[in-house]
Amino acid sequence: MDLVYGRIVNGVPTNVITSQSSKNIGVRPMLVPQWGGSQQRVSSIVQLRQSRLNKALPLVHEDKEGGPQISLPQSNYSELISTLPARNDWKFMPLHQYQGFWYFTVYLEALLAAQEKFQAQPDDLVLCTYPKTGTTWLKALAFAITTRSRYSISESPLLTSTPHDCVPFLEVEIGTKKACIRDPENPLVATHIPYGSLPTSITALGCKMVYFCRDPKDVLVSMWHFLRARLPEGIDKDAYCSMDDSFESFCEGIALNGPYWDHVAGYWKASQEHPEKVLFLKYEDLKEDTVSNVRKLADFLGYPFTPEEERQGVVQEIVDLCSFENLKNLKATKDGVYSSDSPFIMKNSLFYRKGNSGDWKNYFTEEMGARLDQIVEQKLSGSGFSFLSR
Repeated sequence: MDLVYGRIVNGVPTNVITSQSSKNIGVRPMLVPQWGGSQQRVSSIVQLRQSRLNKALPLVHEDKEGGPQISLPQSNYSELISTLPARNDWKFMPLHQYQGFWYFTVYLEALLAAQEKFQAQPDDLVLCTYPKTGTTWLKALAFAITTRSRYSISESPLLTSTPHDCVPFLEVEIGTKKACIRDPENPLVATHIPYGSLPTSITALGCKMVYFCRDPKDVLVSMWHFLRARLPEGIDKDAYCSMDDSFESFCEGIALNGPYWDHVAGYWKASQEHPEKVLFLKYEDLKEDTVSNVRKLADFLGYPFTPEEERQGVVQEIVDLCSFENLKNLKATKDGVYSSDSPFIMKNSLFYRKGNSGDWKNYFTEEMGARLDQIVEQKLSGSGFSFLSR
């Protein structure tokens, strides 16, 4: 059996069971323990991840051609993946092209599993992002907004665990684990999957989606730091993850979940066609006017702030709780591990670096920035969206 994935429906735990051949799909009572509640679930996850902190880096070895490679086991999707176009621009793991986008092997396996197995619920709220565009911040804000009637600010799970513990990635939780039981009171789920490749149940059921994008120049710099930080110490990181090479590949669209502009364009088009179902937000706008955009987010999610909450300063309390500085300095961030029971294991601290806008100027020239801007604007021309307009 591939997966046990469950929600509570009419008071009865259910799951979708999918065989390896995908020929036998049915719904039946779950034969797995239920979580007692969000706080208990988060605590259990955090304890497991902290116990495996020393394993929070990938296994890298030198392949026969002398390039560093990450070792991965065979999966049910290995045969399919072997037939796809591949590039080795990022050297430590191949990128494969699937449905117009490029993915590292481990992520593509998770995406394929999610497409096959994930079953959305009508009330699901899906947080959609390209990697390194502010996903952690969006998760924290959405979780604080939707759970504020359950937890006071001083008791929020965000103080003792990370946003990634509180809001699961559907491709990580569903695509890489034998059993995943979502909190029935938490409708939030996140993904990096492009709009056109989402599991069909999400769009078929009309689930609400929030898309969060960011200046592509800062996205590239954040991605570059993130990938280098995941590599083991003691090796020449510039040998296979230099800024010059990363810049050229990103400009060509060869990057994890890239091309970035196509990822943005898919959700932008959906937001224009179905504004009641897809909210499109920019990182820079949220940084510039956080309070107003948090109100907009709450309204869209269906959890608007009441006049009394406004008078009590609840909006600002949520903004402060979810601030970069607060989240970065929590014990769970400093000491914990993300997804210890999957190929995506990593230290929680890797999700936090600076959180600034314009940091790209410290890593490549104005000419390089202008070149990337020109490429992205050209690719997005005709869509009605521009990163350069404010």
